[in-house]
Amino acid sequence: MSNPRLQSAILEVVDNQLRDLHPPQTKETYDRLISRGYSDQKARQLIGAMVATETFEMMKNNELFDE
Repeated sequence: MSNPRLQSAILEVVDNQLRDLHPPQTKETYDRLISRGYSDQKARQLIGAMVATETFEMMKNNELFDE
């Protein structure tokens, strides 16, 4: 991602989801990535990529968040 402010905001969303365990799929995915050898940073970046994709789709299609 080329925008550092956007990247920081998305990683903050990931951190909040992991801290709050909501949605639970975020922690499940994080644990799965860690168990497969991904670093903490890389796992968070991969989850962040999905958060960004889902956010874009929600905005594009005027939809609510779908866990």
